[in-house]
Amino acid sequence: MKKSTHEKRAKIANDVMNYIYQYIDTDINIDDLSIELKTSKFHLHRIFKDEFGKNIYESIKSIRLQKASNLLITNKYSTITNIANMTGYSSQTSFLRAFKERFSMTPKMWKSGGYKEYSNKNVSQIVNIDENINFSKIEPIIVKMPEINAYYIRHQGYDKSIKKTWAKLQTWIYTNDIKEYKQLALHHDNPIITPLEQCQYIALVTLENKNEDLENLSLPTLNIPKGIYAKFSLSGKYGDVIKLIQWVYHTWLIESGYETTTNPSYTIYHKNHFLSSDEEFILDYYLPIKYV
Repeated sequence: MKKSTHEKRAKIANDVMNYIYQYIDTDINIDDLSIELKTSKFHLHRIFKDEFGKNIYESIKSIRLQKASNLLITNKYSTITNIANMTGYSSQTSFLRAFKERFSMTPKMWKSGGYKEYSNKNVSQIVNIDENINFSKIEPIIVKMPEINAYYIRHQGYDKSIKKTWAKLQTWIYTNDIKEYKQLALHHDNPIITPLEQCQYIALVTLENKNEDLENLSLPTLNIPKGIYAKFSLSGKYGDVIKLIQWVYHTWLIESGYETTTNPSYTIYHKNHFLSSDEEFILDYYLPIKYV
């Protein structure tokens, strides 16, 4: 396969995945999407499965349930029917059936505390994680963030192999001789809920000079939605971010009086542990919130 063909196919698959995440709260119509991307429905399905190893409908179902499982934890004022509607389910019956099949418990059991054991089991897969780390003194700042446009490389799985993806993105930065930029990570999946090997981790770079001429334009772009976010600042090492996310969802958000949305959280790195020689980071973690 020619490099240009591979890049075109990867862009189509990534565009489909980004569309699913962006419109997960709606009745996603693949026919409309194929028209928008100017690709036949058959070709769309085939490219997507080649890139991600599962079909589009399987991905939609999985992402809906991941989003719903987050909202059941954090949105204490939302009913199960509300959350089913927020994640694109047309009926509560179909939502209940799909949720129990995926998590082996009902949404009510999950909401009542069943998520804790499930989450702890997921987080325990991280090697050398500090179980005694304490986040209680972290005071987030509520900020209004603009839409962020960024170049990206998608990585399947949350583990130390993310280093290779960041090395590729850094090579692209050097190739284009980009001087001023920010490094970000978009967490399309919540790693305390989604099995780590299934997490979609997106490594991104946003340019400070939007008019900069680039020699290599092979990377796709996406937009992180504007909105109101809780900003958590943290320094540490690999594994600490997962524990922070767990604390944010399990403790801070529940006690805060805010609720989260279906938009993804993201990180802005001031020091990237996947690239630094000492494997330590300095970062800001942004969680989308709404007032209730």
